[in-house]
Amino acid sequence: MADLFALTEQSLVGLDVELVDIERAPQGLLRVTIDRPEGVRIEDCEAVSKQLSRVFEVENLDYARLEVGSPGTDRPLRRARDFVRFVGERVEIKLRAAFNGRKVFTGTLVLPDADETTEVVAEPATAGGMVGQGAEVFGIEFEVKAGEIQVLRFALDEVERAKLDPVLNFRGKKR
Repeated sequence: MADLFALTEQSLVGLDVELVDIERAPQGLLRVTIDRPEGVRIEDCEAVSKQLSRVFEVENLDYARLEVGSPGTDRPLRRARDFVRFVGERVEIKLRAAFNGRKVFTGTLVLPDADETTEVVAEPATAGGMVGQGAEVFGIEFEVKAGEIQVLRFALDEVERAKLDPVLNFRGKKR
């Protein structure tokens, strides 16, 4: 699947889209998820679908249907560049190992630095030692109690899954 991801990613160079995910689903469905900073348009999905159909035919890739779409509002974060791009956004992360009895944290994604104004919770340990030893480190700012903000530092290899967790307002404006 890594080869398929690399092939697909290379095929999309020049189309001004980012490959977020590729998944094989039942009944031969190949689901490709793309993103752009300005948002995914139907024209982007069409262009990607045409490009990949040609590439997959040449590569003799076995699939019955190709589906191309956007990641939606709860976009998954998988690579370091995803985390960097969405610093300042509300996210939900699930750690591989529990920290203080919790695995799931929801809050604002931050790049922690030495002069933190909020309390920094001790980093969870990884198999290779403490976070920060050559690993790319991020943080999540979360509310412990009303008004009490803490930052949990983590390395990407400690994250089981992460996604955007926007607060959506469906009420609309009052007139």
